[in-house]
Amino acid sequence: MGIAQLLRWQWDGYSRYHRSRTNLLLHILALPLFLCGIVALVVALFRASVTSAVLGVLCMAASIAVQGSGHRMEENPPQPCTGPADALARILLEQWITFPRFLLSGDWLRALRTAQRP
Repeated sequence: MGIAQLLRWQWDGYSRYHRSRTNLLLHILALPLFLCGIVALVVALFRASVTSAVLGVLCMAASIAVQGSGHRMEENPPQPCTGPADALARILLEQWITFPRFLLSGDWLRALRTAQRP
């Protein structure tokens, strides 16, 4: 599946897989941690800083772990990945494009308002 098709597929099902109030709140908190981790990793590569690289990877791993725990609370869990390349593409596109689009479109707030409290 190409990037355009993957983005369309993610977007078409995104609200179905993000209905839990707790998951929505975990995503809004954890996603910036992932983005900061990527930025730290890129900066580390330019500065040849092992410390920054490790910090970046730890931030990304923690963010994915938190978001994964949120997804386990969903009535509709996400579709399983077909392999490492699919997992990497889906994670990067969700973090950088699909979730920000979900947030900026107002869909995140609508989902939060309609979500049942735990």
